[in-house]
Amino acid sequence: MTPHNRPSGRGSASNPKNRFEDTEYIADPPSVDEEEAPHPRTQFIRDDSQSLITYNTSPDVGFDASFNVYRGCEHGCAYCFARPTHEYLGMSAGLDFETKIMVKERAPELLRRELSKKSWKPQVLAMSGVTDCYQPVERLRRLTRRCVEVLAEFRNPLAIITKNHLVTRDKDLLAELARFGAVVVNLSVTTLEGGLAKKLEPRASSPTRRLAAIQELSNAGIPVRVLMAPVIPGLTDHEMPALLRACAQAGARDASFIPLRLPWAVAPLFEEWLERHAPGAKDKVLGRIRDMRGGKLYDSRWGHRMTGQGFYAEQMQTLFKVAHLRAGFSCDIPRLSSAAFRVPSAQLDLFA
Repeated sequence: MTPHNRPSGRGSASNPKNRFEDTEYIADPPSVDEEEAPHPRTQFIRDDSQSLITYNTSPDVGFDASFNVYRGCEHGCAYCFARPTHEYLGMSAGLDFETKIMVKERAPELLRRELSKKSWKPQVLAMSGVTDCYQPVERLRRLTRRCVEVLAEFRNPLAIITKNHLVTRDKDLLAELARFGAVVVNLSVTTLEGGLAKKLEPRASSPTRRLAAIQELSNAGIPVRVLMAPVIPGLTDHEMPALLRACAQAGARDASFIPLRLPWAVAPLFEEWLERHAPGAKDKVLGRIRDMRGGKLYDSRWGHRMTGQGFYAEQMQTLFKVAHLRAGFSCDIPRLSSAAFRVPSAQLDLFA
């Protein structure tokens, strides 16, 4: 695919070595100031995967089955836990992750094929469990919308995870799924500070736009849950009461949070981000993360990686409980149902 120009602004400033590779590319030092140096263009690369739906058995994840139409993410969030997945593709978790986007152009057809199989057991599908299905390229490719069209046709329950206002484009389809109790939109809101969000999540929707998305979806009868994920101790944790209150007022029915986790290459990348954008908070942030992770920047153990332990983890949990109660969430998101699932008659004829 042809490289596509994008506005400047990246969450990463470098491409660290892939932990699975023996060699690495080291660029020459720039001859001009960083602000004047050319920014890498975003490339879209065809992904010819032959299947779409994947499964996990982790007790820390709230779904068993999911699919992603894109690998890599233009949002470029500095803290993104999914960055190391690009290393499995022979690329870097840094700039490569946000500039080399794998596109599953056959995703809607693959999804239709898998849902039509006699072996398919109707169940909640999460979209996306890794990279954002409504990242900027979706405005042009429309692969997510086409997949949601398939899910609405089959009435298969869907849980969306996104931080992009673009999800409101598909409210017609999501409202149709909501008629059968078969959809929830999980909208990630990490901070209300626009300046911080622009540095932390450079190509995601602004906090104001995310609140607007909550309101628009809620007005359309679509259940919305807020994910304050991640909460960065020493940087965004103090926002929890105001953020939850604003989201409840916008129409979110419930909320949850996840403390920052920094697996593999994400840790040095995030340290680099702190040095560039929040040097005064760096020691405090990293110190509190280590306090929550047994002296390390990451604890990969199931049952611990999504919560943390210790004083700051307990303090964060207490703050959330109080803020959640005071925000006034209705907490009436229905359990997603597959009772209305069907294989459309046209598909029955096709596979007869």
